[in-house]
Amino acid sequence: MTLVFDDEGTGSPVVLLHSSAADSRMWDPQWEALTARFRVIRPDLRGYGRTPYAAEKPYSDPGDVAELLAALDLSQVALVGSSYGGRVALELATAHPGLVTRLVLLNAGCGLEATPDLEEFGAEEDRLLEAGEVEAAVGLNVRTWLGPEADETTRARLGEMQRHAFEAQLAADPEPSQLEQEIDLAVVTAPALVVSGAHDLPYFRASARHLAAALPSATPVELPWAGHLPGMERPEEITALILGFLA
Repeated sequence: MTLVFDDEGTGSPVVLLHSSAADSRMWDPQWEALTARFRVIRPDLRGYGRTPYAAEKPYSDPGDVAELLAALDLSQVALVGSSYGGRVALELATAHPGLVTRLVLLNAGCGLEATPDLEEFGAEEDRLLEAGEVEAAVGLNVRTWLGPEADETTRARLGEMQRHAFEAQLAADPEPSQLEQEIDLAVVTAPALVVSGAHDLPYFRASARHLAAALPSATPVELPWAGHLPGMERPEEITALILGFLA
């Protein structure tokens, strides 16, 4: 099995897909409540958490998740994706529309062209990493992706996950090659909860508006208090939101 994952609980299967600033531990605050109601699978994508950043041939994250679900003999699942995890969920739903019963998209990427705010962030992150300033790049991510509701413990938790990912990915030799995956929102017919945060970057707020308009069955929710990772910022509120939609 390529991906290291947790699999706990009974009932309808739910798959949790993490942000690229974190790993599967970002779902710790939701884990107990979700596993009490559902069978919950949370993988670490390659280069995050417990999964090594390595591949013998070009790979894709949605392909890895599809392979995991096939190995677990799961033919229908609900997907909950945060940020990049939301993009992976949309790519998976595009490739396998019949696989996905419901989608929860928390500030998800969907392939829109980068806006100046996202380009500025990406350029600064690249500059810091190329200069070997990993700790400064970690700080940049924590400041950018957590909104004002996040406490210092949460900021430290995100920093630890992001630091681990940077270290694993920077150490990879050779660096794995990823395949480009398509998103076609017209074929993603599963009911979708599209969550956005008022304190998130303009790029992701625009992405949420696009998803809400383009997905055939979307319910938009904007959280006035939230940044980019509301599941870490107000965990109990997001747990209730997820449970309400999946139920």
